[in-house]
Amino acid sequence: MEKWQKLASKELKGHPIDHLAWKTTDNIPINPVYGQENLPGIPPYTRGIRATMYANRPWTIRQYAGFSSAEETNAFYHECLKGGQMGLSVAFDLATHRGYDSDNPRVTGDIGKAGVAIDTVDDMKRLFDGIPLDKISVSMTMNGAVIPIMAFFIVAAEEQGISQDKLSGTLQNDILKEFLVRNTFIYPPAPSMRIVGDIIAYCSKNLPRFNPISISGYHMHEAGATPAQELAYTLADGLEYVRTALATGLQVDDFAPRLSFFFGIGMDFFSEVAKLRAARTLWHEIMAQFKPENPQSLMLRTHCQTSGVSLTYQDPLNNVVRTTIEALAAVLGGTQSLHTNSYDEALGLPTPQSARIARHTQLILAEETNVTKVVDPLGGSHYVESLTQSLMDKAKEYMKEIEDLGGMTKAIQLGLPKRRIEEAAAQRQIRLDRQEDIVVGVNKYQGNDAPDVDVLDIDTHKVREQQLKSLTTIKKSRDPHQIETLLHALRHAAKTSDNLLEIAIKAARARATLGEISQALEDVFGRYQAPVKTLTGVWQKSMINDPDFIKLREDVARFAQENGRQPRILLAKLGQDGHDRGIKIIATAFADAGFDVDLAPLFLTPAEAAKQAVENDVHVVGISSLAAGHKTLIPDLIQELKSYQADDIKVICGGILPPADHQFLIDQGVSALFTPGSPLIEVVRKTLDTVRVCP
Repeated sequence: MEKWQKLASKELKGHPIDHLAWKTTDNIPINPVYGQENLPGIPPYTRGIRATMYANRPWTIRQYAGFSSAEETNAFYHECLKGGQMGLSVAFDLATHRGYDSDNPRVTGDIGKAGVAIDTVDDMKRLFDGIPLDKISVSMTMNGAVIPIMAFFIVAAEEQGISQDKLSGTLQNDILKEFLVRNTFIYPPAPSMRIVGDIIAYCSKNLPRFNPISISGYHMHEAGATPAQELAYTLADGLEYVRTALATGLQVDDFAPRLSFFFGIGMDFFSEVAKLRAARTLWHEIMAQFKPENPQSLMLRTHCQTSGVSLTYQDPLNNVVRTTIEALAAVLGGTQSLHTNSYDEALGLPTPQSARIARHTQLILAEETNVTKVVDPLGGSHYVESLTQSLMDKAKEYMKEIEDLGGMTKAIQLGLPKRRIEEAAAQRQIRLDRQEDIVVGVNKYQGNDAPDVDVLDIDTHKVREQQLKSLTTIKKSRDPHQIETLLHALRHAAKTSDNLLEIAIKAARARATLGEISQALEDVFGRYQAPVKTLTGVWQKSMINDPDFIKLREDVARFAQENGRQPRILLAKLGQDGHDRGIKIIATAFADAGFDVDLAPLFLTPAEAAKQAVENDVHVVGISSLAAGHKTLIPDLIQELKSYQADDIKVICGGILPPADHQFLIDQGVSALFTPGSPLIEVVRKTLDTVRVCP
C-alpha cells in the first residue's frame, strides 16, 4: 500500500490523496483502493494503468457521431459539448471511408447516411467551426482514406490558427481489422501497412499529443468474435503495427506511448470486465520484449463502445438497459474513454433524443453511482481473477496460432482469423435460434407490437446536391496546375519511400479533394477486391436432427425435383457498406438448406448486382442493408432488373430497415423483409415460399 500511496501522490503531482477517500450515506469510510497485491498503476497494469484511475478523473465521454453535412454535424457537436461530452468522435460516411468524392456515381446512395460527408478541407473546417481544436480532443474513425482525412484535419486546424503540436485525439488507422472484418479498405494489404507506418512516423515527429492509431477489436466483436478472439486478434494486430513502426526506423519509445486500443463491450458482463483487465496484462507482456525505457510504452490505453449487435429491433427501449449494463462493464474494466450506443440503432440512425439518453447514461454512471470512487472494485473477486487468467490463456492460444503463420498480415491473407470469427458468429446465431442463448423480446418473452420509435432520416439527395455545389466552387477557385503537380508528387512518393502524409498535407492546402488524393495513391497501389468465400456446414451440423430443418431440406429438394434445379439466390450488399457479418450467416443458412448460393463481391452498384443476377439466372436476390441507403439502392436495383426484362427475379432484403420504410419498400417491389433477430429457418422458409410463386 505504501508503494501505491507514493505512486498516487506522484500522479496527483504532490497533492494530498486524502480527498480520494469518502463515506457512504451510512457514514461507512471507503478507501480509494483495496488489496495489497498487483495494485493499480503498477505493472503489469491488470487493475488499471493509473494508480488513482477514476477517483482522480473520470473516463472521457466521447460519443461517436456524424451525419448528413458538415454544418449539421457541427451543430450536433456543439449541443453534445454543452451537454457534458468531453471529446469528439467523428463518424464519416461510407463514400468518404472508401476514398470517393460525393460526385462519384458509385456512391449515390451513401452520401451523408452513416456519417458525415467530407470531400475537402473546407468541409473539415465547417465540421469543426467554433470548436477549439487545441482544447477539444478529436477521435476520427477512419481507416481507408486515412491520408486525406488526416491531411484535412491538420490543415483545418492550421487555418484555425492551431499548430500541429497542439492537436490531441486519435486516428483509428487500423487497416488490418478492415481486411479481417469491416472491409472499408481501399488499397491492398502491403501498401496499406506502408500508409500506417507513414502516419505513425509523421505524427511521432510532428503531433506529440496525438494518437496515430487505435487498434480496434470493436469491429471483430460486432462481427461475432468471442471475447478471447477479440482480445487475441486485437493484440496480434497491435504487435504487427509495432513491428511496422520499428521498420520505419523509429525507436519503440518514439511511438508506443501514443498507441491506443478500442474494444467492444457486449452483454457477457464479467467476461467483458475480465477482457479489459487481461488486455492490459498481455500488452505489458508483449511490449516488454522490445525493452522500452518509457513505462508508458508498456501501458494499454483503450476506448470502448457498447455493442451494436446486442441492440434489438424488438422492444427497442430495452436497449437502454443493455447499453447501461455494457457501459458499466467497460467502466469496471478500466476503460479510458467510452461511447454508449443509442437505443434505436437497430432500427435506423439515432435521433438527438436517443443520443442524449446514451450520453446521459455515462453521466449517470460517473456522477450518481459512486463507481468512480474506488479503483478496480472487482479486483480480488475469485471469479473475476480466474476469468481474467482464463481469457489470457485462451487468447495466448489464438495468438500463437497467428505467430506460427508469420504474424497477423500473413494470417489475414490466409483467411484463418476471419474464418474463426465467422464460425463463432454462426454458432452464436444457432444458439439464439435454439434458445440456448436468450435475448429478451427476441427469442423469448416476445411481444406482438411492432416497434414505434422515430429514427433519423437523412435526405441523401439533398446532401449530395450540397456537396456537389461545394466541390464545383472549390475546383473553380483553385490552381489546377498546382493540383496536378502535387498529385504527381504524391504518385511519385507512393513509388518511393517519401512520407505520403507530408505530401498530402501540401495537396490539401492547395484544395485537392479526398477523391483526388485517394485516386493518386490508387494509380500506384491499385484498389483491393476481397476474395468471396461462403462458410458452409456449420448450421447443418448443428441442426441435423431438428425436425423443422429436416422439413425445410425436404421442401428445397422437392422444389429442385419439380423445377429441374435447386432454388438459386444471389446475396449482395449494395453501395459502400462492408459490414458482412449478417450476409455471411445468411449465406451459410441458405447453402446448408440446399439453395445454390451466389455471394456477390462487396461494394456493388445496383446495376452491377442486377447484371450478375441475370447472368447467374437466379430466382431471387437478397440484399443486406445496414447503412441506411436502402431507400435509394433497392429501388434502383429493382428498376435495373426491369431493364433486363427480369421481373420474375424476386428481391428480398434484411438488416437495419426502419418500420416506417417497410411499406415503401414493398410498394417498390420488395417481396419479403427480414428485421434483426429473424430466425434463420424463418428467413429461408419465407424465401423458398417467395421463389415458389415465381412465374
